[in-house]
Amino acid sequence: MKLIMSLTGVVLLYLIYGFYLSQVDLDVLPRALEKNHPAGFYDYRGVTNVRTELSNGSSNPMEVIQEAKAASLDFLILTDINPYESMETLNGYHGNLLVMNEGEYPFLDSRLLYVSSSSRKNSPTSTAETSMFFTDLLSKNPSENKNNLITLAHPFRNGQPTWTGAYPSGLDGIEILNAKAISQDAWRSSKANVLWSFIVYPFSVRYAFIRLFSEPSEEVALWDRLAEQQKTLGFAGADASARAIPFADTLIKFPSYQTSFEITSNHVLLNSELTGSYQKDRQKIFSALKQGNFYISLDLLGDPTGFLAVIKDRDRSYLMGDSIRFRKGLELHANLPGNPESFFEILVFKNGERDMTSNKPTLKYEVPGPGLYRVVVRIAPTLPIPDAKKWITWIYTNHFIVE
Repeated sequence: MKLIMSLTGVVLLYLIYGFYLSQVDLDVLPRALEKNHPAGFYDYRGVTNVRTELSNGSSNPMEVIQEAKAASLDFLILTDINPYESMETLNGYHGNLLVMNEGEYPFLDSRLLYVSSSSRKNSPTSTAETSMFFTDLLSKNPSENKNNLITLAHPFRNGQPTWTGAYPSGLDGIEILNAKAISQDAWRSSKANVLWSFIVYPFSVRYAFIRLFSEPSEEVALWDRLAEQQKTLGFAGADASARAIPFADTLIKFPSYQTSFEITSNHVLLNSELTGSYQKDRQKIFSALKQGNFYISLDLLGDPTGFLAVIKDRDRSYLMGDSIRFRKGLELHANLPGNPESFFEILVFKNGERDMTSNKPTLKYEVPGPGLYRVVVRIAPTLPIPDAKKWITWIYTNHFIVE
């Protein structure tokens, strides 16, 4: 009898705590804030590093597309492993969602995400061809490789680099934020912490993931180091496969594709809006990603749409990823879409080192000279008991290249 009463008490406490968690608002911006494109540009949110049942995912492509629409994405880049058979029927608009069917390829001990400017007709068609295909592309200079976008997924595994030797000239970028890597790092750091997140997951998915977040210090340090050698882009990867967990007579997909899509994303900034013409809009998205005209965000903290960082040279504005000739009077401007309800700071990094901090939603920074500049926005939300305030990076821009 005592055991039953004790178990009943534990269950009641768990449910009460769960109700408390479900009432906690973790949005860093007011919910009533209207989402608008930043002044002079159009912000489109999308994800890459997504696998379906065509490789090691758990859902068919159309189900994944429906979950991407439920997550309010603007574009989705599918990257199934070794997609030697073309699925051109997936390319196109599905409602308001632009879908690009691309691929992920094992290369040496690494994973490469490959996107082409038009379609996968130039992709490798067999395992034997993959090695030669990427050896050739990775050896090219950026000027020779304008129609291909190659990203290194998971640049670290268990704290060790997945790439050995010098990084090649044909590599466009690396993943800075990767949802699966965040969970794996948390597991290595504290298994008890991860288990607690599993316990609270049914009541607050966002809280369960936010509390596991740790700064991707190794990835960011590598990013800054590579950027000093050649232009290197920073990406967010969903790493979504929704691997099914057997439970009784059903399969639980954890985390769901929609949840993975809502953790982190790439926000592309365009000078003109998407029109609904697939080929033209695909080229716009590809060109912006290739150029680095995008920022990455941890969307669990809130939708950053409306954020903008530009370098102004008199009456002209340059986006992240652009190259600018230095002269006196250059100013870096950064604007948040609203005033966060938690403590926050906007940081400017020059050549990988912090150079300015602002605690206001707008920032103006006089560019002192040539170098690599990027903007970071950090937030300190108050997490539910037993956690407390925690500084978390919300936004990373790609580098402004001042020559």
